[in-house]
Amino acid sequence: MSTDREIDDVDVAIIGGGPAGCSAGVFTARYGLDTVIFDRGRSSIRRCAYLENYPGFPAGIDIETFSALLHDHATEAGCEIVPDLVESIDHSDDGDGFVIEPQEGRRVTAARAIAATRYDGEYLRSLGDDAMFATREHDGEEYERFDRSYADVDGRTPIDGCYVASPSNGADRQAIIAAGRGARAGHALIADVRRDRGYPDPVAEQYDWVRKEAELTDEWRDRERWGEWFDDRLPDDHDGSEDRLDELREHEIDRRLDQYLSEEEIVTRTRRGQSRLLEHVDDDRVLERAREIEAERRAVETED
Repeated sequence: MSTDREIDDVDVAIIGGGPAGCSAGVFTARYGLDTVIFDRGRSSIRRCAYLENYPGFPAGIDIETFSALLHDHATEAGCEIVPDLVESIDHSDDGDGFVIEPQEGRRVTAARAIAATRYDGEYLRSLGDDAMFATREHDGEEYERFDRSYADVDGRTPIDGCYVASPSNGADRQAIIAAGRGARAGHALIADVRRDRGYPDPVAEQYDWVRKEAELTDEWRDRERWGEWFDDRLPDDHDGSEDRLDELREHEIDRRLDQYLSEEEIVTRTRRGQSRLLEHVDDDRVLERAREIEAERRAVETED
């Protein structure tokens, strides 16, 4: 964060740097939204001894490496990770966005905020919506806790611009489900941003994925064809100006065409992706595996 301003302005502030928060941040930052993730290292995933049920790791993965991969991915996507604890989130003075008060660092103003930490959500109380908290009774005593059903399944809440990936019912008890919940919140946030920028509802939802250029037919290489696709989805009552509509159409066509990768680019990204994974593997283990590979090759050569 900048140290020469009292308040830093960002598009998205995410509270929590575990699977939910980092997943949300990857989506929002890749879309081009200035995203900061607050993580004091208290993610509930760190209470796990060893992660064995997250797809993609056949023999499981230790928590430190998994957490490092999460943060590396979020940073690579464009997020800034701040090792600080958020004490409160409040509405900004003009009512447009939020002010995030961390425990040690400088305040941050954000147009939108995502709560993505499993704990009680007390830092959200300053937003002033009593419906966030429900009264529970235990051993004859009443107490309040965050209502895990407060947010919709996509993370949206009654407070405009505020999303909750966690706490939530069930989603924060397994890392893979928490990651999915965070991704849904990030996806919903992006759709809302696009609506605010003038995209009509039928094209406000967007997908963050890339495809092989070989799958791009001649018909869909034509910008005019994509323009027709866009116009076919416009509602009859769309009230945006023609100039703004033209701008949005051209931007969407560019985005769609950029999603197709050449074979050369796929190879480049594959090599780079594997190299980044190696950065998180213990050096001694890499050298050990390299010696094993060399021994296997020599054995084959001897047999031949």
